[in-house]
Amino acid sequence: MLPLLLVTVIAVRHRAVLAEGFSLLTTARWPWLLAAAGVTCLTWVAAAFTRQGAVVERLPRRRLLATQFAAGAANHMLPTGLGASAVNLRFMTVCGLSPARSSAALALYLLAESAGRVGLLAALLVTFPGALPFGSLLPEGALGPLLVAGGAVVAAAAGVLAAVRPVRRVVRAFLETALSEARSVHALPSRALALWGGALAFPALQATVLVLVGVAFGLAVPPAHMAVAYLAATVAVALVPTPGGLGSVETALVVALVAVGGAAATATAVVLVFRVVTVWVPLLPGALTLAALVRLKVI
Repeated sequence: MLPLLLVTVIAVRHRAVLAEGFSLLTTARWPWLLAAAGVTCLTWVAAAFTRQGAVVERLPRRRLLATQFAAGAANHMLPTGLGASAVNLRFMTVCGLSPARSSAALALYLLAESAGRVGLLAALLVTFPGALPFGSLLPEGALGPLLVAGGAVVAAAAGVLAAVRPVRRVVRAFLETALSEARSVHALPSRALALWGGALAFPALQATVLVLVGVAFGLAVPPAHMAVAYLAATVAVALVPTPGGLGSVETALVVALVAVGGAAATATAVVLVFRVVTVWVPLLPGALTLAALVRLKVI
């Protein structure tokens, strides 16, 4: 709840900008928004390819795609992607994979998705080195405490592994299973292509949605810079434990778009509509799909 509270405080302090951003919603060019909705649908296809690439067995295609759509709704019920992970774990178990192999496939998916997002961001920053001034994304003096907090988390995890033998055994067994699964998947070119191709396509498609919404509002930022802002913002909020990144993603995106040269009010309107297209419009049909899949025992 703490991130939501902080975002609420920020929203109250900048309520004038928010009000101005809401007033711009009627100025959007609808053909670009329809294109953004179409690209959003492709993100579920990319997620399905990545999920299939993480396992050797062929998963039922239609049910796999429907599960990714439903997982999007579940992702907004639990923090840090736990909802989508739970849905996909159950789906793979129903498809006949053991819990250990399902968990290994999930870990491989998360690793590929993270690597694809960070790799795409790095490639764009190399191509457009001046696209994003990172100093403007963090409050002054915040980098030191963040590094200290990150080091403390790593040290605590290492301490638990060193001190608790049962935890070491579980982690060792999981890593052995995960490495075995990764070798099996990469021995099949079709699976490796699906895994890494989908992992790159997913964030690229999401960034494209933001670019299309930005164009719909006439945001005075080059498309490549908008894509960099999106990738940087989502990487930055990946560790913030709010359901579906609620609040934290919106704040980070507005800050990033302003950092690359966008007007605050227009950036606010762009982010609001971007989240409506990618989160709130698919939420109800995704929840209904999730209920149907549970009822049909697909998950």
